[in-house]
Amino acid sequence: MDSPHLTHKRRITAALQSLAEARPADVPRLIDSLYAPDAVWRGAHPINTLSGTAAIAAQAWAPLHAAFPDLERRDLIVVGGAYAGRDYVAMVGHYCGTMRRDWLGIPATGRPVYIRYGEVHQVVDGRIVQSNCLWDVLDVIRQAGFWPLAPSLGTEGMWPGPITGDGLVFHDTDPVQSAASLAQTLAMHATLGAYDDLRGEGREGLLAMPQRDHWHPKMMWYGPSGIGTTRGLQGFVDYHQLPFRRAFPKRKGGGQWDEIADMKAQHGGGHYIRIGDGPYSVTGGWPSVFAMHVGPDFLGVPATGKPVTMRVMDFYLHHEGLIRENWVPLDVLDLLLQMGVDVLARMQPIFRRGA
Repeated sequence: MDSPHLTHKRRITAALQSLAEARPADVPRLIDSLYAPDAVWRGAHPINTLSGTAAIAAQAWAPLHAAFPDLERRDLIVVGGAYAGRDYVAMVGHYCGTMRRDWLGIPATGRPVYIRYGEVHQVVDGRIVQSNCLWDVLDVIRQAGFWPLAPSLGTEGMWPGPITGDGLVFHDTDPVQSAASLAQTLAMHATLGAYDDLRGEGREGLLAMPQRDHWHPKMMWYGPSGIGTTRGLQGFVDYHQLPFRRAFPKRKGGGQWDEIADMKAQHGGGHYIRIGDGPYSVTGGWPSVFAMHVGPDFLGVPATGKPVTMRVMDFYLHHEGLIRENWVPLDVLDLLLQMGVDVLARMQPIFRRGA
C-alpha cells in the first residue's frame, strides 16, 4: 500500500496539472475540489495572500488563464514529507503558454513564455489548506523584453531539472536516506548561520568556511531572476553569496538585531517546511530570512538601512554524498518593494511605451 505522502504527491500533482490546462469555466469547480473552503494561498508579489477558494480562482488563476489560454504545467521536481505534524507536497517547474494578453501589467508578447515556480502545498485529508507559490514574475518581465534592474551577476534563463533525472519522486523513499538528506542541508545552513561577516574576510573567507565541506565540486545554484544561476563554490560566492552577505551582513550590534527580532515576532517567520525525500530536501519560510539592508549594494540598490524579510524556498539534490544542486525560488519583487523599489510601478510607463 502506498504511504500517505506518496498518495498526496500523486493526487496534488495530477490536480494541479488539470487546473493548469482547464477551461476557464471549469476552474472554480476544480479549485473547490482541490482546496479546503477556507484555504490560504500565499503567492509572490503582486498577488500576495488570498483567502478562500473564490479568491484563489478569481485573483490567482483567472488572470493567468486569460493571459495564457494554452497554459500547461511542467514539473521538474515533486517531493513530499511531514514537518511539525504537517504534510507537504513541494514542487519546482515551469508553467508554459503563449502570452496572448497582459498579465499583472506585463505586456503580452504573443510568444511562448515560461513562468518558473517553486510551490509548497500543505495537505489535510487530501485537500490543500495552504499554498505557498513563488512564481517568478521578474523573469516574465525579462522574457517580455524589459529589464528594470542592474544586470544580473549570474546567468539568466530557464532552470534545468536534476542532473540525475529523478526529480519526480512518485515512489516511497528510504526514510534513512531522507533523514540524511535533510540533515546535510541543515548542517550546511548551520555553517552559514555561524559565519561572522563582520570579521571582514571577504571572498576568501567565504570560500574557505566550512560550507565547502557540503557542496559538490560541480555544484549548481539556481537563483531567481535578478540574481541568476551560478556554478561551483567560486561562482556561488562571486555571483551571489558575497554580494548578498555584504548587503545583508549577519550582525547583532548597534540595536539592529533588536529590530530584526521585532520583525520575527511580527511575522511569525522561520521555516514552515523542512523535509527530506530520498536524495532531495526542501526548506522554506514565509518569511524565513530577516535582515538589515546596510551593505553597499544589492540588485543595483544602494544600502537603505531598512529591515527586510524574504520569502524563499530551497530545493536540494544530494548526490555523491554532497549537495549537487540547489534551486532557490525567492520573491525578488517583494524584497525590492521593502527596499523602496516598486518594480511594477516603475515599469508602467515603459510597459505602455508612451501610450
